[in-house]
Amino acid sequence: MTLFLICVFAYLLGSIPFGLILTRAAGLGDIRAIGSGNIGATNVLRTGRKGLAAATLLLDGFKGTLVVLWVHAYGHGGVFLASLLVFLGHLYPVWLGFKGGKGVATGLGVLFGLCWPVGAVACAAWLLAALLLRWSSVAALTAFVVAPLAAWHFSSPANAALAVLIAALVFWRHRANIARLFAGTEPRIGKKA
Repeated sequence: MTLFLICVFAYLLGSIPFGLILTRAAGLGDIRAIGSGNIGATNVLRTGRKGLAAATLLLDGFKGTLVVLWVHAYGHGGVFLASLLVFLGHLYPVWLGFKGGKGVATGLGVLFGLCWPVGAVACAAWLLAALLLRWSSVAALTAFVVAPLAAWHFSSPANAALAVLIAALVFWRHRANIARLFAGTEPRIGKKA
């Protein structure tokens, strides 16, 4: 019963669409109606509101970290499952008809909670790719190619396996971005809607 409640809590916390909540609270309307239609920080940045984008990034990441640390702190077990469910909650939130974000910030938050050096290496890979190439999608994909390798080096085989699973889902959620990259139509970071 405890594991079931942990899983429900993890999924519901992951389902909170902070990008949508923050942009509506700021009077910007429905973030899903602009840019990529995504609820994440990159699309919030397209409103021109850097503070809102940063808040979205931090809150989406924090919900991933919070679940992992909470399960660890109380020794309930089920860290792998809770980590996966908070991530899936962001991708497929019940509140939005199971149409959520791409999971980059929440996935990175999970990695930070599991083993902070893994999260730090993945974030550094994202930042470097973003600065050099100016595509958020390429930065995200780079981070999640690096993440399983970092998890294998700094953490455990179980965390490396979770990082592979999260990476596979991030790639799946970015399939339209990948198609646009090949077509040369993917927008750069900071481009307004």
